Amino acid sequence: MRRAHPVGQIRDAERPLIAAAAASGDPDAVMRRAAAGVAHHTAVLLRERTGGLYGRTVQLLVGAGDNGGDALYAGAMLRARGCRVDAVMLDPDRAHARGLVALRRVGGRIHDTESVGSRLPVPDVAVDGVVGLGGRGPLRQPADRIVNGLAAAGVPWVAVDLPSGVDADTGTVHDAHVPATLTVTFGLLRRAHLLASPVCGRVEVVDIGLIDPTDPVQARRLQMQERVPDYLSAGPNTVVAHSRAEVGRTWPVPGPADDKYTQGVVAVRAGSDRYPGAAVLCASAAVAATSGMVRYVGSGAGAVLAARPEVVCHPTVAEAGTAQAWVVGPGGGTGTDAVADIDAVLSTGRPTVLDADALTCIATHPVLLRSATAPVLLTPHAGEFDRLTGGWDRGDRPGALRRFVAGLRERGIGATVLLKGRVTLIDDGETTFAVDVGSSWAATAGSGDVLAGMAGALLASGMGVGGMGVGDRAVGDRGVGGSVPGESLAWPAVAAATAHGEAARRAAHRQGVAGAPIGASDLLAAVPGAISALRGA
Repeated sequence: MRRAHPVGQIRDAERPLIAAAAASGDPDAVMRRAAAGVAHHTAVLLRERTGGLYGRTVQLLVGAGDNGGDALYAGAMLRARGCRVDAVMLDPDRAHARGLVALRRVGGRIHDTESVGSRLPVPDVAVDGVVGLGGRGPLRQPADRIVNGLAAAGVPWVAVDLPSGVDADTGTVHDAHVPATLTVTFGLLRRAHLLASPVCGRVEVVDIGLIDPTDPVQARRLQMQERVPDYLSAGPNTVVAHSRAEVGRTWPVPGPADDKYTQGVVAVRAGSDRYPGAAVLCASAAVAATSGMVRYVGSGAGAVLAARPEVVCHPTVAEAGTAQAWVVGPGGGTGTDAVADIDAVLSTGRPTVLDADALTCIATHPVLLRSATAPVLLTPHAGEFDRLTGGWDRGDRPGALRRFVAGLRERGIGATVLLKGRVTLIDDGETTFAVDVGSSWAATAGSGDVLAGMAGALLASGMGVGGMGVGDRAVGDRGVGGSVPGESLAWPAVAAATAHGEAARRAAHRQGVAGAPIGASDLLAAVPGAISALRGA
């Protein structure tokens, strides 16, 4: 598990370290430790890209303040190891004076912005020291021109702390930003490292004396302290991410005393005779996700049975029999019959996944959620979330998501929301979870139906959110079903999204290492292999 913290907590954590350094008469001690990490990981990248370090060229893009100071000190260290280091100063009058002296002392070269592209060689690597935690908004000129020029030339960027042009707390990626190959940060992850992971590249965390309880070595250090620092708490502004191995360890598999009922029965109300594809994809995904039992309700039974004869089909919700969880919505329509079925399912007292057409019905008839006597998991994409909210700030995905979930819970609705995207966000009103599966291969029609079926099967299995350092909240009792309205469905959602993304990646690479476009059927076929890979991670 990784926790990523807001700017306020990061500053609170760093403040005593910086104060102690100043009191000792060495105000840049923490900065030099951070810079040493930047220099080390930049050197590693240089060796990976060029096969060596001596004689290689490093260009620093230096802004005002401490972020620029980190870059200058790191440049001095790289210069001392035999690199040519050119520092391009965006604001010479406000540059970090002691860092500038350190670079000059070892022979680093100082330039104005007009030198880029004319008098300077194309570097082997560029270091982004423009802005740090305090940066907001896009890169300004001439920084944007320089970044774009070097990126177009194929130069990899190392971001100090965060890529400039990415907001630290919201993860907003502005049009003008540094496309980092590598980001080197200090002590603890920032929220943007998880929320904007595609533009951060590989993220390396340098130890500067802060304590991260999710790191085994640092956790032992924490145990020796009498007081846990306030910044280590997983508060409402902390973002959490889990590893593939953590998901794999909690994936439900049959035990020696299990049968098809104790492993969980999920009921799927999806598709129709007119749109049978959603029914097939959703029900088949539920079958593939766990070893329990799947019931299908709807007029697409013929197509479902042709694809999955093990599914038990029923004509109506009332005749579906016992289920520990429900999935409602994919291809199910938005008419009066669909609305009535949503109302009937939410009244069963079972955890329910609401997806696709069910979300449209909820947006049109929000009073439907009042019928829920057990937790619900909503799984919108951006357009569906727009309908649910009536418009939202797409520049602050986690903030908009938290506000929506909080509004539902204020109305007494036990909702967890999974907002799909390149980085999928799951919020249960207490914690924001980020799932970045490393690709966007799942962005294909019908893949959401597969995700909904997988999530529903996991809810039925009784998979809880405990065991990962998040809490010990469970998702109801498998044998009896039902949950209290305040329970979280976050962990099954995290697990389903992780396996879904892994299945998409495996399907896209089935013909070779480069990857190829896939359809939802390809993704579905790769689900068992993806689960196996997670369990063996």
